[in-house]
Amino acid sequence: MSRLFEMPTHFLPIILSSPSGAGKTTLTRLLLERCPELRFSVSHTTRTPRPNEVNGKDYHFTGRDAFEQLVADGAFLEWAEVHGNLYGTALSEITRTLGIPECRGLIFDIDYQGARQIRAKVTDVVTMFILPPSMAELERRLRSRASETEEALQRRFAMAKKEIEHYALFDYLILNDDLDRAFDELRSIVVAEQARRTRRAFLAESLLRTGHLAPLPLPQ
Repeated sequence: MSRLFEMPTHFLPIILSSPSGAGKTTLTRLLLERCPELRFSVSHTTRTPRPNEVNGKDYHFTGRDAFEQLVADGAFLEWAEVHGNLYGTALSEITRTLGIPECRGLIFDIDYQGARQIRAKVTDVVTMFILPPSMAELERRLRSRASETEEALQRRFAMAKKEIEHYALFDYLILNDDLDRAFDELRSIVVAEQARRTRRAFLAESLLRTGHLAPLPLPQ
């Protein structure tokens, strides 16, 4: 299969995935706060905004008809239906981010369906799945939100088990039994991947040829 996006060698595409309630949103927020070189990929969704969610920052909230038209137009890198709502990553999110000179990577907050699609289309993507400490704790966290009906909560809990079954799609598994420790693991993975030889080979070659470090490649 030909790949849709050849990422610049220095650029780090990151997929973070987890069942609802495992702490993915909190860990993503911490990573963005402490890694200013990274950006967040804002997905489109047809679901209703939650309290304090901002259109264009947390999600691009879109009507179903408009979303389906974007699908028909080929506007999405990946999309899927989750919990009865449509979610998708627009191709423009990657091209927009590659145009930011100080940006060194992009975080995708998506489920296993989106992760599979992006791995088929984007080069050198790093995938991480966040595990809850137990299924009982996961259910407790879901109930603590007090924002859904019992029926909706049970659907989310059943989907969580299905999502965990797809753990083998991911490069790394992070256990979120303690937030600080889980974030240390997440940050360590990002630092190690940023230092991978394939992402920094151009620096070594520049030193050998010119004696100086090369500037980062300009976006195409």
